[in-house]
Amino acid sequence: MDSESASAPEGSPTHLVRRRTDRDLDACVRVLARVHERDGYPVNWPERPADWLRQPTLLAAWVAERDGRVAGHVGLARSTADDAAPGLWSRREGVGNRATAVVGRLFVAPGARGRGIGALLLAQAARAARDRGLHPVLDVVASDTAAAALYERLGWELIGTAEQRWGPEQIVTVRCYAAP
Repeated sequence: MDSESASAPEGSPTHLVRRRTDRDLDACVRVLARVHERDGYPVNWPERPADWLRQPTLLAAWVAERDGRVAGHVGLARSTADDAAPGLWSRREGVGNRATAVVGRLFVAPGARGRGIGALLLAQAARAARDRGLHPVLDVVASDTAAAALYERLGWELIGTAEQRWGPEQIVTVRCYAAP
């Protein structure tokens, strides 16, 4: 597998992870809306969801297809001063934040879960970070126990918790993880 695409094991339903294109954004927003309705992710629905997926610090993004339809998404971004996980990992390792890349905007359609799609997307983003010489990190809202369980099952290390200000009246606790 190269750093641009990955497939599910032979004999399983057709899963393909490939680079996201602008043509995928409408489908991604529809999937994201279903995820938000069911799970509350993202916590704050963005005014312009397609722009939220295109985030300004984005290095690359991928979609997972299941039987030819977008079933999930992940992005990889440069870290910013507001990101908790890069700061925790960088302090622990004695390197600067620029040594990390942030995995984010990870979601899988509710009807496509339990089929390894999240793991494929996460692996793709982590591989791409390493290909750039960066260590992959991420954070997740502390109350999202399903996502935390996935990361831990895949060997990601909990490196700490932090509080983040997401608005004038909103402070959230996030769990921060680093790839193995």
